Amino acid sequence: MLRLGIRLHDMKAGTLKERARYAREQGFSCVHLALGKTVDGFKMKPETFTSGLSREIKESFQNEGVDIAVLGCYKNLAHPDIDEVKKLQKLYIAHLRMAAILRCSVVGTETGAPNAPYTYEPLCHTEAALQAFLRGVAPVVEAAENLGVLFAIEPVWNHIVWNPKIARRVLDEIASPNLRIIFDPVNLLSIENYEDRESVIDEAMELLAPEIEVVHLKDFKVEDGKMVSIAAGTGMMKYDKILKFLKENKPSIEATLENTKPENAVQTREFIEKVYNEV
Repeated sequence: MLRLGIRLHDMKAGTLKERARYAREQGFSCVHLALGKTVDGFKMKPETFTSGLSREIKESFQNEGVDIAVLGCYKNLAHPDIDEVKKLQKLYIAHLRMAAILRCSVVGTETGAPNAPYTYEPLCHTEAALQAFLRGVAPVVEAAENLGVLFAIEPVWNHIVWNPKIARRVLDEIASPNLRIIFDPVNLLSIENYEDRESVIDEAMELLAPEIEVVHLKDFKVEDGKMVSIAAGTGMMKYDKILKFLKENKPSIEATLENTKPENAVQTREFIEKVYNEV
């Protein structure tokens, strides 16, 4: 069975406990929690991630019957300033400590850019950028091992780990059982390759299958020569092959919806459930 969830910051506004309740009321069993996007004024500093706060969040979510699939920390571990990278590594490790108490599935991240603004540039797809990311992520993965927590990277076309082959290389070079993959099919696409999306996604499922731990589900459309992310089932994506892969190879995997709105979240969930049940 597919365990469907949603990004908590896509729920209507409220406290963490209220948002967790909204998610459960809309039929979701798990959530993607990014504290900086969900809690107004939350300070993304290592000292904020106390054991007490972790237990408070854990109790609130347990009471609402919702699990945390992903604790998100989407920072730039390939930042060109080494001192900044060290600060970010401490922030990631604080997330890992919290995850150990929350018993959430993974701490999730994207893979950065070789510039301070964290924006796409051609250098993102270079060997030098990849090496910078590998140096930045290695101590975080080591901490994940020590804490007994899974750490998952999300390949994204306009970041450093931008295609399935590069993701496979990172997994093989880090060689840690605690390093996993968040599989977001749409994030592997760009205006350059979206017409070949079936082959791109097929390659990802083939190369990354053993390490895929969580899935993100969304859709896209093309407007003014750019890809725009939207709710699943409202754009150009087809999900039958993806959901068939999950059904046959990833029992009870957690899959969180992205780019929904409170008013279309249930419709999106029902769409994915229907396709999953039919494949």
